[in-house]
Amino acid sequence: MALAWRGTQVGSKRVVLEPTHQPTRPVGSTPAAFEPTCDAKASNIHHYIVLRARCFGVFMAVIDAERSLPISGVVIAKNEADRIERCVRSLLGLCAEVVVLDSGSTDDTVARARAAGARVEHQEWLGFSSQKNVAIARAAQPWVLLLDADEWLVPSGARRVRALFAARPDGNASIERADIWRLRRRTRFLGRSLRHGGWGSEAVERLFRSDCRYLPARVHESLDRRGKRVLRLPARIEHDTARNRAEYETKLDGYAELFARQRHAQGVRGFWIDAWLHAGAYWLKNYWLRGGFLDGRAGAIYHYLHSRYVFRKYRTLWRLRDTPIEP
Repeated sequence: MALAWRGTQVGSKRVVLEPTHQPTRPVGSTPAAFEPTCDAKASNIHHYIVLRARCFGVFMAVIDAERSLPISGVVIAKNEADRIERCVRSLLGLCAEVVVLDSGSTDDTVARARAAGARVEHQEWLGFSSQKNVAIARAAQPWVLLLDADEWLVPSGARRVRALFAARPDGNASIERADIWRLRRRTRFLGRSLRHGGWGSEAVERLFRSDCRYLPARVHESLDRRGKRVLRLPARIEHDTARNRAEYETKLDGYAELFARQRHAQGVRGFWIDAWLHAGAYWLKNYWLRGGFLDGRAGAIYHYLHSRYVFRKYRTLWRLRDTPIEP
């Protein structure tokens, strides 16, 4: 069977080419003996229509894969010029908008975020929970996908999020099964992905309805889950936790101070031995039992710094035992 093309004039200028299937006549046979039947012609037309329909379906699937979803990508940032573009671009195409809430950057964070396609707004620093709540309130879509500036959503993760919005046979999308979705976050440190020690697949609440808010907290903030349905989604976020060891050590020292003052304000009274017990328990659990040692030098440094962080936050809490509680 050979494929030929028949030209059909439309109007005075345009010519439409349409495929016609020409049966190949065996050598020595007469034209009349090999004339295609009506059934053969109908079959050819059927195959042509199916081919066109399949091509159209593939085309529409590609278009649908590029269509943005009713999600606002939300990022809080300050002095993240070297990382903000990677974060914003991982959300573009998936989210209908990307909102970056800047708290007073003195570098090129604002300009680079705008150049990457984000809408940038400003708010003086209010603390982690309050800052994120302000950013969520400025989102225009019914769903929010929140990332830190040092994080990005990998392409496979974006595809999994997109699949949640696809209609199921019952006509509803899977996204409606929960109000809060926990994604998987993998930490990177000193250029290496930490696949063990509890930091290779950490569950973090990042995709949620826009009416959700974070509970008041100075550090380690979490969403208010009261009355909310929470499910997990195996969509991965990469977290480049620090540019170098010194930066991460400074960050953890700040977190330790915030944690201690938060617990002290809640009326928690520390004891001197708590620091040793909690730090030792962290090292045993995460470095040895969870296999943190398998991540080599980067893993050893990372878990040492976290053990130090645990020690310092409980030691600071103990030192605050006689300090008046802040209002």
